[in-house]
Amino acid sequence: MRSKDGNDDGLAEDGVGQADERRRGGAAVKSGDVVAISAINCTPFTLCRALYDRRSELGDVRIDHPAPLFPWVQQGDEGAFTLHDLYATPADRQMANAGRVEYRPVARWRSDLPPDGFVERPDVYMLPVSPPDRHGYCSFGPGVFFSPSLCRNAAMVIAEVHENFIRTGGDNYVHVSQLDRLCEAAAPTGSLPVASRSEEESLVTEVIGTLVAAELVNDRDTVQIGIGTVASAMGAFLGEKQDLGIQTEIITGGVVAELVSQGVVTGKYKTRHQGKVVASIALVPEDELAIIDGNPVFELYEFGYVDDVRYLLQQDNLVAINNALQIDLTGQVAAETIGSMIWSGVGGQTAFAIARPTTPMGAAPSPSCPQPAWWRENGCRA
Repeated sequence: MRSKDGNDDGLAEDGVGQADERRRGGAAVKSGDVVAISAINCTPFTLCRALYDRRSELGDVRIDHPAPLFPWVQQGDEGAFTLHDLYATPADRQMANAGRVEYRPVARWRSDLPPDGFVERPDVYMLPVSPPDRHGYCSFGPGVFFSPSLCRNAAMVIAEVHENFIRTGGDNYVHVSQLDRLCEAAAPTGSLPVASRSEEESLVTEVIGTLVAAELVNDRDTVQIGIGTVASAMGAFLGEKQDLGIQTEIITGGVVAELVSQGVVTGKYKTRHQGKVVASIALVPEDELAIIDGNPVFELYEFGYVDDVRYLLQQDNLVAINNALQIDLTGQVAAETIGSMIWSGVGGQTAFAIARPTTPMGAAPSPSCPQPAWWRENGCRA
């Protein structure tokens, strides 16, 4: 394992040596530590597994892991770690609803600051990175999240190296000197699954997408597109538009990269980051990652910066398109819960909903609700 002072203390190429490196990464955590973990499609599974395997040795370890894809709290092991989360996923949704996760529905984002209720200066930060380039800089790959700030502020930074990580512009880099320990990744970082649409959902998506493109999105607008079975498909209906811009927390799969390639998205009339697709996360399939990799059009920044209302208010002609889980007869929208059941989290939807009507010529957000009235948790889709 190589430390940030440049000393090589045993970065082995054989399988046994690599396993030792990964165990040593997890061994850096002590009882009572606060450990921050990179989120969603940049969950460092190798380091998470190494730490989880030590659960019987540790006590009072706090895990700050927004939108985790690793199951930190499992049946029978609930006391090993205290998980703090702000966006429930299939990995912790059941435990969040059982009250075994410190679930924090955060809606306020500030540049260079952690989400409210999360530790700004953790004892350990674990994340995945690319190999360093010839200048010594690693990429955070397809997700920046809070990594730049946490790499500066954590007492110890431990990274697992992924050879296939993309590079983009923006804040998507860290110098290897800021990394205290490195190990080779033994597993991919994973991705947040998106269910295929049912026939009913496909029909709803067609109607909503057609209306959004015809009535809400104009040429030269800057668009935010959220995730969900309906919202993430909206870009497919924008192919006839001209000179659109993208300012969003997540680049969704199947559309944005193609719209850039087709010349539909140019960002020519964006008020901020003109000519750039700005996001914090690229949640797209491998073929679209190849389009984004090294493409100067794409810039990934910290989540707090991308969703900071103070900056969003400076973006003219902003259109926000997000998903809803339920809408009642008075027009109230539920996007994080289904009844009393926690389903996901606030994310950046509130920030864009606040900023959108305040920006010059902004269009109304489009809450879309494909779930029928009989929709229930068992056998559900999201």
